[in-house]
Amino acid sequence: RIKQKEKKMKATNFENWLNTFIEEKDFDLEMIFEVEGESGLNIMPFWIVRDAILGTTSEEQALIKNTLIQIDFRNGNIGHFFEHLAQAIAK
Repeated sequence: RIKQKEKKMKATNFENWLNTFIEEKDFDLEMIFEVEGESGLNIMPFWIVRDAILGTTSEEQALIKNTLIQIDFRNGNIGHFFEHLAQAIAK
């Protein structure tokens, strides 16, 4: 329990923004991505994609944030973008 509180306190602005964005868009956190990689079919839950996003550089996070904002502005499907990122993880 203490570790969870510590982690919440250490959340970055980007992490807070991403969590809020996902929550406000009512994105399915249980979504499973099935993508092809070099080793074949990769099945990964959304949290792996989310954690990979949080592990990127601040420059990459800014690009991801901008892309999500643009998709949202155009009423696009953010799930497709997350699937695209899952594909990148699988390679």
